[in-house]
Amino acid sequence: MKEHARRIFDAAIRAVEPGEAVSRHVRRDRNVIEIGSVKYDLDNCSGVYVVGAGKANAPMAEALEEILGDALTGGVITVKYEHSLPLRKIQVCEAGHPVPDDNGMAGARAMLDLVQPLNKDALVFCLLSGGGSALMAVPAEGLTLADKQETTRLLLACGANIEEINAVRKHLSAIKGGQLARAASPATCINLILSDVVGDPLDAIASGPTVPDRTTFQDVLDIVSHYGIEEKLPARVSERIRDGVAGRIGDTPKSGDPSFSKTQNVIVGNNRQAIQAAATEAESLGYNTLILSSSIEGETDDVARVHAAIAGEIHESGNPVRRPACILSGGETTVTLKGNGKGGRNQEFALAAAAEISGLPDTLILSGGTDGTDGPTDAAGAFADGTTKQRAGDAGMKIEEFLNRNDSYTFFDHLDDLLKTGPTRTNVMDVRIVLMG
Repeated sequence: MKEHARRIFDAAIRAVEPGEAVSRHVRRDRNVIEIGSVKYDLDNCSGVYVVGAGKANAPMAEALEEILGDALTGGVITVKYEHSLPLRKIQVCEAGHPVPDDNGMAGARAMLDLVQPLNKDALVFCLLSGGGSALMAVPAEGLTLADKQETTRLLLACGANIEEINAVRKHLSAIKGGQLARAASPATCINLILSDVVGDPLDAIASGPTVPDRTTFQDVLDIVSHYGIEEKLPARVSERIRDGVAGRIGDTPKSGDPSFSKTQNVIVGNNRQAIQAAATEAESLGYNTLILSSSIEGETDDVARVHAAIAGEIHESGNPVRRPACILSGGETTVTLKGNGKGGRNQEFALAAAAEISGLPDTLILSGGTDGTDGPTDAAGAFADGTTKQRAGDAGMKIEEFLNRNDSYTFFDHLDDLLKTGPTRTNVMDVRIVLMG
């Protein structure tokens, strides 16, 4: 079953390979680029450029270099450390994630420097994927990188979801929230997006640097107040939020801004595609398969208990599907940190589920991040089964103690049940698999 779970997970990853995703949506016929129903005549372009950021950007850029060929003028992208590929004309910067660093700031400044001088005949491809928010870091006027780093740490620890985190990031940035499109205007901007956000909201993916921003400074104030971190924010960040709410500084560009009059947005891949591919693989292995949803959010421990309860119902009644069964879900949960252990939301999910499925025969749960990294660890996630709790007890480990410390990595490392894939260079949130043989 462990082997089957890994095959199902790998099928999900293959379905959202970034290079193939770009190639499916961008075609070149002589000197005409076709994207969906829109055509761009390269003979009328003063130059073709590529910018963007995210964990999947290197293979996306590699595919685009192949398609554009000699028409490509140049570009610059930023990827997470160890996620680079050798490219011919596009400069690749490696930077920190999930907390931004100096390299991410340098890469983002290079993007702004590249697009700001462009005229109305230039064509800019903006490649966006998960992780782009942290990797594209230019502090707004009056803020420092240290201010953004501390704010990011507070947001990651408080339990805020990705849309809330990105709403704050956009209002502390000089490039996010539509501001890259503003810098590139009047050039034409084509945004190729690999979504890592539930529902594929364009202004939340990589903090929407090239699309109108729906959020406001008031939203930011509401978010930091809700999570009780308002008083913990760096002083300059608090001051900027207050100034924005009072109207003393301008907000991010909204719908109707002329900066977006020449933009095209294309979702090239998302979690639903990954989950559907996983379902096809599970069915080929003989499992009766049910997709719960590709849009599940919430506190990780709560979502894990729901999945475990479904496994229990299958065992007791054969509902909602009979054995051999495969239940699939996607999305992105959140963890409110209580301890200082090592782990990530997928390992925490498996740990919480292990306590609930203890003793269930022929039952296995895998939760994994499609980017290959779960939290600040080298694991994508972890496996749990009906014997996990007993095996842990035999080794002197109690699940509750590791949950309280948020130390899921250490727990599963002892049991040799970590999922390690290495960097996948893609990112469409998480895939969760419940198998019952």
